[in-house]
Amino acid sequence: MKAYTLQNLDCADCARRIEDTLRARPGVRSVSVDFATLSLHIDADDMKDVARTIRRVEPEVRVVTEKAAKKERRFVLGRELSILGAGALLFALAILCRPAPTARGLQIALYAMLGAAYVLSGWNVLVSAVRSIVRGRVFSEHFLMTIATGGALAIGSVTEAVAVMIFYKVGEILEDLAVDRSRRSIGRLLELRPDAARIPRDGGFVDVSPEEVDIGQEVLVRPGERVPLDGTVVSGAGFVDTSALTGEPVPRHVESGKQVLAGFMSVDASLVVRVSKTAGESSTAKIIQLVENATHAKARTERFITRFAAVYTPIVVVGAALVAFAPPLFAGASLYAWVYRALTMLVISCPCALMVSVPLGYFGGIGGLSRHGILVKGAKFIDALAAVKTVVFDKTGTVTRGVFRVLKVQPCGPLTPEKLLTFAAVAESHSNHPIAASIREAAGSTDGLTVDSHREIGGFGVAATAAGHEILVGSDRLMHREQIAHGDCDVGGTAVHVAVDGRYAGYLVIGDELKEDAKQAVRALRDLGIRRTVLLTGDDASVAARVAQELGADEQHGDLLPQQKVEHLEKIMAATPRGATAVVGDGINDAPILARADVGVAMGEFGSDVAVETADVVLMTDSVARVPEAVRRAKHTRAIVVQNIVFALAVKAAFLGLGALGVATMWEAVVADMGVALVAILNATRAIR
Repeated sequence: MKAYTLQNLDCADCARRIEDTLRARPGVRSVSVDFATLSLHIDADDMKDVARTIRRVEPEVRVVTEKAAKKERRFVLGRELSILGAGALLFALAILCRPAPTARGLQIALYAMLGAAYVLSGWNVLVSAVRSIVRGRVFSEHFLMTIATGGALAIGSVTEAVAVMIFYKVGEILEDLAVDRSRRSIGRLLELRPDAARIPRDGGFVDVSPEEVDIGQEVLVRPGERVPLDGTVVSGAGFVDTSALTGEPVPRHVESGKQVLAGFMSVDASLVVRVSKTAGESSTAKIIQLVENATHAKARTERFITRFAAVYTPIVVVGAALVAFAPPLFAGASLYAWVYRALTMLVISCPCALMVSVPLGYFGGIGGLSRHGILVKGAKFIDALAAVKTVVFDKTGTVTRGVFRVLKVQPCGPLTPEKLLTFAAVAESHSNHPIAASIREAAGSTDGLTVDSHREIGGFGVAATAAGHEILVGSDRLMHREQIAHGDCDVGGTAVHVAVDGRYAGYLVIGDELKEDAKQAVRALRDLGIRRTVLLTGDDASVAARVAQELGADEQHGDLLPQQKVEHLEKIMAATPRGATAVVGDGINDAPILARADVGVAMGEFGSDVAVETADVVLMTDSVARVPEAVRRAKHTRAIVVQNIVFALAVKAAFLGLGALGVATMWEAVVADMGVALVAILNATRAIR
């Protein structure tokens, strides 16, 4: 999928039509158009054909770069304000001249000014309506305004027709400014990627594009500058501001050997960082890609509103026609009075408040979550988070710190404790699992032994060959799988069993501790209406029971392989028929349940790339407290979307009724329509804050 900017895309319904037309084109494998971001994400063979198709659907819309689109938007806004200002000035002069003597010449001048004001303020509305009709799409919002104001002119309500058009254009411009403000708010979230990286060259430092820096090169980051690429500090020590990525306000201390991510800002130190990922694979690049792509995974509510608007507009037009002509034809009522009522109904019936505010609400929610280090991959996952009733946690690295210590070394044979620990450390020398790191740290050295071969056995442990010895290190299940006799050990912690040359050599007891905020997170989830919390782990069942009790989880299941976790998850989901199930994990072995859940949440900062890619929500810290925060903010966003829908439909239904009864005027209708749209848009921006 490639991303483009759509210039001059000025209505949500236009975005829907472009998307539907492109989806039907040969050579287009997938496409998504988002009005909130003015973006086109498409996988197509021929972009020239795509551009031609877009011009056929909406002649004003162009596929351009973001820089060109910003320049054009400023120009168009200035031009529209100037033309509208001239129209409004003529209208004001015409109103002031109305009390003048009714000489024929003055009347002609008056109507000429009103006509000029109408054309100046509504020229693009009229042109757009004609183009829509020519292309066979009659029921657009511009068509509604053209018929309403044109009908008012026909029945002699010239002043009202001009006023309605001016107010409508003012409302459109205000809507555009409100939407653009929201886009800029989100855009600031994406200004994380530094423009340059400072690398050593010819005895000094030079600035180059981050894309030119290779893995292994060193970059210099001075105080007040952002880290340009992911890497490891090789010299320097100080504090870095991580809030742009993690949402954490407290700076973090880093020193030699510590990992830093692109987008972190050095507060008080010059750091030399050895690059570990290219620009395209950096944390910043992934965040930007996630946020930019997120609005294209549309929620069910967005799709419903789009379909609703396509049906709603023609129904309103037919209803207005019946109101205009049925009473005069069948009851002898005044044609003028009933046509006026129908025109008032057309003014209030524009669906733009729904078409703009609903996707903008989701977009604001995604942006607001991003500000707090919570990346949601689509609007539909906001709905899923808001509906969560059951949360399933992985244990290691998710609710526990994942910082293990070797508590006990117990040989069961001729090996000394030191030799048993050395063999275990050698076998684990290529593993990145936290338990493996704790074993290597406890051993300190491997007495010069080197690994000849190494193999990860998913869900069981590792197998290695060193100095002619076959070494197995892993869980109790690994010993059973390899048919190695060993006693049943109730060690009160995580037991890592060791076998050398096919014989059981002993075990290590590994200890882990609960994260400080894990208990508070579970309590906060309950306060949010989460009915059930479950712990699933591949660790020993006794360890799972102990951790679940400390955590306050409702139930736990231990000794699970990845496929067994999926089986348990499916049972849990089946028992939650009227709510969504979320899974929180961070490891490679969590990827299957993250993918299977209604919404998968990955601990992104220290989680595996596989888990981050598979999950629907990525937390940019290892804090479990972000899980209830994500649910709370998703519920808030969902509530804003529902508020906008109910408010817009209620006001429009009320004014449609008032218009049909002859109580509301066209002036009131256009102010109500503009007001509904603005209130809904401003309400949607609350999701960002």
